[in-house]
Amino acid sequence: MEKRYIYPFVAIVEQERMKLGLILNIINPTLSGVLIRGEKGTAKSTAVRALADILPMIEVVDGCPFQLLPGQKHDVCSECTRMECRDSILNGKPVKSIKRKVSVVELPVGATEDRVVGTMDMEYALKKGKKRIEPGIFAAAHRGILYVDEVNLLDDHVVDVLLDSAAMGVNTVEREGVSFIHPARFTLVGTMNPEEGELRPQLLDRFGLCVNIEGVRDSEKRVEVMERRAQFDENPEEFCTKWEPESKKIIQRIKAAVKLYPDVKIDRSLLFKIASYCLNVGVDGHRGDIITLKAAKTLAAYNGRTQVCQEDIDVAVELVLPHRVRRQPFQDVEVDVKGLVHKHAHTQGQGKS
Repeated sequence: MEKRYIYPFVAIVEQERMKLGLILNIINPTLSGVLIRGEKGTAKSTAVRALADILPMIEVVDGCPFQLLPGQKHDVCSECTRMECRDSILNGKPVKSIKRKVSVVELPVGATEDRVVGTMDMEYALKKGKKRIEPGIFAAAHRGILYVDEVNLLDDHVVDVLLDSAAMGVNTVEREGVSFIHPARFTLVGTMNPEEGELRPQLLDRFGLCVNIEGVRDSEKRVEVMERRAQFDENPEEFCTKWEPESKKIIQRIKAAVKLYPDVKIDRSLLFKIASYCLNVGVDGHRGDIITLKAAKTLAAYNGRTQVCQEDIDVAVELVLPHRVRRQPFQDVEVDVKGLVHKHAHTQGQGKS
């Protein structure tokens, strides 16, 4: 089979904020994903699909349709039809495991609810006379990245099950009198063009980070975009090989950040700064505060530090708060958040002089 080449993540021109949002979620999946909003042709889908290059390795039970971690006993195993594996896990015996990269699983906009959550395997039922669940997209996405292109165009019934799974970390399949639950914890990544409609507020709130992007405005950079894409289309193997050293650098940086993150500390005074930001822009609830804290700590780890600084918080609020601001008519949400950060920086500067 001919190898399929993916445009390298590190070869994307500009769009640094988008790339940062994705990288932070790789380092810390508890950031709850990222929503990328922007006009057509701004490398949104290219960036997400290119993540395959830089994702870390995880250990999974070999052949497990639910991506379970070895040594993890779950109720799902008692219903699984992989007899040898199932019996070993339930009896506490070791099972064969493999290491593979975190997967990016795409949820098509037109996917049916059965395809997403799972359904009855009717062929098996007819042949064996027994009921068996056929896992869906949520099972494949467990411990990985669930990518939804044009997320604002998802059918409401799919949005409902997506919200339930994102909130609970499990997926429930109820078909033909059979109820089946399996773990479904994933990093949600969505891309959308705001011109095609907005997201339901409940789904919007589930994205930890939000990035608004637009096409590159600099002529030199636009030429660079064309040149790189032409090189990739003409000889993808050579192009990917050329960018491999840069890819390896960012992989090592991500690995170091994952290891460093548990040791990152933050002064309590900076927690009050986060709370102040959230109060000043009218954020509802406390999820914005918590995600801002996690994002600031992740930024510190990515920059090789064990102590959060003011700059980490400034970057974090611009990623976390824009889509959480209580919207008013004719209000530019992004300007409000950036203005708050810039106002704070100006005040700090005055205090030093």
